[in-house]
Amino acid sequence: MSTGDADGPVLDAEQFDRLASYGAEEEVRQGQHLYAAGDSTYDFFLLRTATAEAVRNATALEPERLIYRRGPGEFLGELSLLTGQQVFLTVRVVTAGTVVRITAPDLRRVLADQVDIADVLIETFRARRELMRDAAGNALEIVGRPHVAESLELRTYVNQMLLPHTWLDAASLPGRALLRAEDVGEDDLPVAVTSNRVLRRATPGTVAEALGLTYVATARDPDLVVVGAGPAGLAAAVYGASEGLITVLLDGTGLGGQAAKSARIENYLGFPEGVSGEQLARLAMLQALKFGVQIYAPCAVVGLDVSDQRRPVVELADGTRIGTSAVIAATGARYRRLDIERWAKFEQSGCVRYAATELDVRGYESQPVAVLGGANSAGQAALSLAARGCAVHLVVRAADLGAKMSAYLTDRIRADPRITVHTGSTLRELHGEDSLTAIVVAKEGDPTRLDCRGLFCFIGAEPESGWMKGIATDDSGFVLTDSRLPPGTHDAPLPFQTSAARVFAVGDIRSGSTKRVATAVGEGAGAVSAVHTVRSR
Repeated sequence: MSTGDADGPVLDAEQFDRLASYGAEEEVRQGQHLYAAGDSTYDFFLLRTATAEAVRNATALEPERLIYRRGPGEFLGELSLLTGQQVFLTVRVVTAGTVVRITAPDLRRVLADQVDIADVLIETFRARRELMRDAAGNALEIVGRPHVAESLELRTYVNQMLLPHTWLDAASLPGRALLRAEDVGEDDLPVAVTSNRVLRRATPGTVAEALGLTYVATARDPDLVVVGAGPAGLAAAVYGASEGLITVLLDGTGLGGQAAKSARIENYLGFPEGVSGEQLARLAMLQALKFGVQIYAPCAVVGLDVSDQRRPVVELADGTRIGTSAVIAATGARYRRLDIERWAKFEQSGCVRYAATELDVRGYESQPVAVLGGANSAGQAALSLAARGCAVHLVVRAADLGAKMSAYLTDRIRADPRITVHTGSTLRELHGEDSLTAIVVAKEGDPTRLDCRGLFCFIGAEPESGWMKGIATDDSGFVLTDSRLPPGTHDAPLPFQTSAARVFAVGDIRSGSTKRVATAVGEGAGAVSAVHTVRSR
């Protein structure tokens, strides 16, 4: 394996010929399109003697743009070959010659059988996706107001899914120009423009549908359906697919779960310098794609039919039913909100946030902010905001900062002069007109008004288990598994097994979970061993 000049490693001659054995040679002519932006699928191409170029099509505002050109001994394609996304670029032949066409199923065989080649392809696909995100953003253009909740939700989704895109503020000159060019108004925001569609009041769901990311049934049902793409679900999907199971991963929002909202995770094994939750989710997604996991997000799961104990069925919001040998539930929990006047208003305007990722923090640099919560996610958020020059008020209901927070975080928080800790305190009021200007916190009934432009809320969550009707839960709705199940549920319960024989639960949705990323990953991987056991019965 050698290093390419622009987009990752390249194949050596032996690897090229070995990969070519999976496809069929064909002659191509100058000017021929091998695939075009907007196509729903495309094949993988090795260039034996031909040369081809990938271009971003002309838009209403910009001319055609060359993204990369490749010649003999190289190959075409990027991550959409594995994700099933709509094609973003048009590829045409520059110099006539011979190519080797490899179909999508045969490419999956390559990734499973040829480890060294798979490493080259995955790394190059990833590098090309990053190149496209920088240079081919007009494949998907989003126009919106930067601090409005709907715009933030959409931007978070496209970032999580590594979708090449351009973000335009509706108030900017380019933003207004695109709105005029597409004949849409501010009442339609956020607007998403793809190669062949204009989406008014765009949502992650409508963008996913336009780009081919919604679930499509195949001729064979999956062996394993994983519901929820947080650390536990991603780990389950990776281990399931790597061990030969046809694996489908579904999530109602995007990838990463609550962990993706963490600005920095510093106690996760293998990352001594720390890793953001968003970055960890992206790496896991690439790993899942390498092993052939079929990822669909957003894809809302609304029900679970376990009437046939040997064939659970996952039910989607659009009525689709997915039969499978086993289900792993990893839907985690949803954020808690406070019953405070004007909370919904400031949530809608983007002043109340439930994450401290780079995207969430942007725009609050050097501003007074508040972080609500006393667990690790709140501590990480406070430190991240302080590092950006913010004056941070950390509001903790417990009397002791270390009650639920790791020592390494509490020590750093106490040592940071930009963070003021309010222990034994509760949030009482929110103030401001169109945007948040101040909050009122109370300690032992004594209210204090604090300047605040953004409120970052980390006060816990409630289990996302409503779709699992008929499955045993505790009084709070968390799913009971293995040793916590009522006596007699199973003769010998398997690890992470629920009251339904072929349904397993891992991560934050599980009663008794420890709410740690590393633990969630271990549970996801461990549940796959139990899946193999029930499938062999």
